[in-house]
Amino acid sequence: MDEVFLLLVFQIWNNGFCSETLRDEKQRKEHNFSFFSSSKQRERERERERGRDMGLQENGNPDGLSNLPLGSKNKYRRMDSDLPDVDDPSYHHCQQSRSDNTKKYVIACAIFASLNSVLLGYDVGVMSGAIIFIQEDLNITEVQEEVLVGILSIVSLLGSLGGGRTSDAIGRKWTMALAAVVFQTGAAIMTFAPSFKVLMIGRLLAGVGIGFGVMIAPVYIAEISPAIARGSLTSFPEIFINLGILLGYVSNYAFSGLSAHINWRIMLAVGILPSVFIGFALFIIPESPRWLVMQNRVEEARTVLLKTNENESEVEQRLAEIQAAAGIANAEKYEEKGVWREFLKPSPSLRRMLITGLGIQCFQQITGIDATVYYSPTIFREAGIKDNGPLLAATVAVGFTKTAFILVAIFLIDRVGRKPLLYVSTIGMTVCLLALSLALSLTGHGQVTIVLAILAVCGNVAFFSVGIGPICWVLTSEIFPLRLRAQASALGAVGNRVCSGLIAMSFLSVSRAITVAGTFFIFSMISALSVVFAYKFVPETKGKSLEEIELLFQNEGESKAGEVELGDVEHLVQKE
Repeated sequence: MDEVFLLLVFQIWNNGFCSETLRDEKQRKEHNFSFFSSSKQRERERERERGRDMGLQENGNPDGLSNLPLGSKNKYRRMDSDLPDVDDPSYHHCQQSRSDNTKKYVIACAIFASLNSVLLGYDVGVMSGAIIFIQEDLNITEVQEEVLVGILSIVSLLGSLGGGRTSDAIGRKWTMALAAVVFQTGAAIMTFAPSFKVLMIGRLLAGVGIGFGVMIAPVYIAEISPAIARGSLTSFPEIFINLGILLGYVSNYAFSGLSAHINWRIMLAVGILPSVFIGFALFIIPESPRWLVMQNRVEEARTVLLKTNENESEVEQRLAEIQAAAGIANAEKYEEKGVWREFLKPSPSLRRMLITGLGIQCFQQITGIDATVYYSPTIFREAGIKDNGPLLAATVAVGFTKTAFILVAIFLIDRVGRKPLLYVSTIGMTVCLLALSLALSLTGHGQVTIVLAILAVCGNVAFFSVGIGPICWVLTSEIFPLRLRAQASALGAVGNRVCSGLIAMSFLSVSRAITVAGTFFIFSMISALSVVFAYKFVPETKGKSLEEIELLFQNEGESKAGEVELGDVEHLVQKE
């Protein structure tokens, strides 16, 4: 009896010891030996266990695991493995849910980052109508009118120039906050301005704030966006500029019935509202992962990338690319040469980048888009519309057209590509500007002239919005190396704003000298030159990462050809 009892205790202890060596509760139950089972059956079970362990060890893994992926069809997959079962429907549902959440998050960031662009658009749109009533209320001259309209673009270059260094110092996110605060201050001063001088002070401050916002929004969006959707998302600022222009036109029409002393002040005050929402946006949007890497805050950058990339396996790869581009891996390569020194004495590849980036920014404005938008009431009055009501209503039609076609660009830019849209845009603008010149040169102002003028203006802004309008900012934000991106984008924004200011401040004087029709004929010729520029200097960047795009400019032949496919990037890497 005692021997049977001892044997039973030994068997229970033996079963407990074996259970600790098994990795799964289910397997423990399957291999739990009964005291009363035959010795032959126990021997068979032990042989099976030994054979399985030896088979796993032969793969060379110290834990007895194969180096090959243990998928769902692997007979010896570890029961406690963290690898997901890709055949499991719940796994695919989880992945789809993550993908949807990532897209929504990135889109929300792009929208909030683009709110500063509403300020620029609203100012452009509202000033086209407000200037009529400011002239009446403050009795300003035509020269003062030109200066008031155009000075914002000139002064905004200060914000754009300072924006590059500021965003590198305090981050992309807080630079957007600074832009909103400066603009709010300027808009408040303009609203209560008792004289032209005070109005100009507010205008100067608003211009600096807009310069910050115009420069930083595309850079921020490009740096948080996945490559496959970067073109569409980086176009968001242009959407919001157009939305702001439309709101400005609607505001002009809505408040035009009030007295001349009050209506223009309300029109300008409404522009403060978008900047209020930017304050709320700061609690939602993250900092740029590329800026975080530049500050050696790699873990924070990884956290942001996990939120903005659908595939977790790409996060580490993207992070390594950003680190290499930022110069962390080989910082000594860039220590000897400052950013601005590189601009003054650029390498051949950087020179090509500057020609492309600055050139496309300047062509966007010297084709006369801001003259068309700022002075659309003047254009329509020249065509034969005399009353302020129909005049401002016609500008609303222009605003609707401009906003609608920017949505078309967002849909096509990552599907069709940058260059095809640029060709369509610049050729279409050339035709419309020439048609507007011919319409305004017709003798006598009948309904035909008015209709042709409205159609030509709407066609011009439509072709602008579908191509060179958004693509200008997309290219500038994606073609430059990370260490130069902020300053280079600032330079591009400066060129854009200077050209805009020069056109806006000289349009009335030039039109008086050579007529409005003659002015738009010159714009049409400049637009024709932009077609040639797009062909010779602009590469296709659709679907490429920011780091891959940098490689495009390191081979002059491929850059000039302008049609570099993704496969060519591998060729470039091999050559290096």
